[in-house]
Amino acid sequence: MSTMSSARNATWRNWGGNVSARPAREVAPASVEELAAAVRRAAEDGLKVKAVGTGHSFTSIAATDGVLIRPRLLTGIRAIDREAMTVTVEAGTPLKRLNAALAREGLSLTNMGDIMEQTVSGATSTGTHGTGRESASIAAQIKGLELVTADGSVLTCSAEENPAVFAAARIGLGALGVVTAITFAVEPLFLLTAREEPMPFDRVVAEFDELWAENEHFEFYWFPHTGNTNTKRNNRSAGPEQPVGRLAGWFEDEFLSNGVFQVAQWAGRAAPATVPAIARISSRALSARTYTDIPYKVFTSPRRVRFVEMEYAVPRAALVDTLRELKAMVDRSGLRVSFPVEVRTAPADDITLSTASGRDSAYIAVHMFRGTPYQAYFTAAERVFTAHEGRPHWGKVHTRDAEYFSRVYPRFTEFTALRDRLDPERLFQNDYLRRVLGA
Repeated sequence: MSTMSSARNATWRNWGGNVSARPAREVAPASVEELAAAVRRAAEDGLKVKAVGTGHSFTSIAATDGVLIRPRLLTGIRAIDREAMTVTVEAGTPLKRLNAALAREGLSLTNMGDIMEQTVSGATSTGTHGTGRESASIAAQIKGLELVTADGSVLTCSAEENPAVFAAARIGLGALGVVTAITFAVEPLFLLTAREEPMPFDRVVAEFDELWAENEHFEFYWFPHTGNTNTKRNNRSAGPEQPVGRLAGWFEDEFLSNGVFQVAQWAGRAAPATVPAIARISSRALSARTYTDIPYKVFTSPRRVRFVEMEYAVPRAALVDTLRELKAMVDRSGLRVSFPVEVRTAPADDITLSTASGRDSAYIAVHMFRGTPYQAYFTAAERVFTAHEGRPHWGKVHTRDAEYFSRVYPRFTEFTALRDRLDPERLFQNDYLRRVLGA
């Protein structure tokens, strides 16, 4: 008996609140077979198909007026192979559940992003990444995946089996099919020592190459309207484990970084003229601290203040110039930017449409508080990023199209040709994919 649920005409909204859709129906398949049946039925009914996880993308990549697949019943670990050091996990599994389950088994992913609310398939399909000198995005840690294609068949893909599909589907944008399971490389659980420290903007950009070279994972936040940043350096440690104390963690990560920051954002939205003063106070609110813990407790942090985000990957060698241009633009524009700018890095990888495909990359993310007009800021920032051949994050706000991507991705036509083969009738099409991949 089928356990697949179906709902009709419910409005779906993303986490950021800037995208909504009204699908003809929603389905929550409880097995790969049920998902494949839902895909075949949609094709018979003349409806498009999109899958969505927790809705943490700020683009309409998952929006559809057809069939919306919710993989909330496709969760959990299928298998752990300690000889191969891999874990195979169902596509709808939230990263936070995977991280906790791996830790209980004495295992960990090598690198991860700074939040873990997304599903594994949603995070990888859009190119979610953290920061790393040698360790790359979550998708770059994939060793195999399972994919339901437009005809309802199930493909298993790896470097050895269906390698062309594997090369593209690790960051497939939902354009090649519906991912149902992912096999990740894992390693024995390790410790990271995090050193968080305020630092002047001018010093960070002057010493960026050294800071990057000296640390396994380096990132920083610049507070617009100030010359201040907060830096974070994560490096492997022999221990001992010295986590942030419960009270100190609550005060800095919840009270200051979420509670007080939320109030500051409300104030800035209500009275934009106060934003520079608020930024100066916010940039000095967090003090230096050092702690040692298991990876997901160091890499990730709670994000309860809702926002809208644009992020571009530029060549790592162009980062300092890009940042200086961005700062000069904000300083002269009259814009009031209440959210810090986040800067991270990633090494080159071999994934067809990865933002780091074929080049060492640096990521610059600009944000605005939910409900605050963001278009003028993002438009001006995007001009800076695209002047350096920036590649936008697939799940974050941007205005680029297929013509632009064909210039900045050398393997773009390789991806579109594969899409033509796997989905010639465009069952997985929506307005976003039409814009970024072409018809």
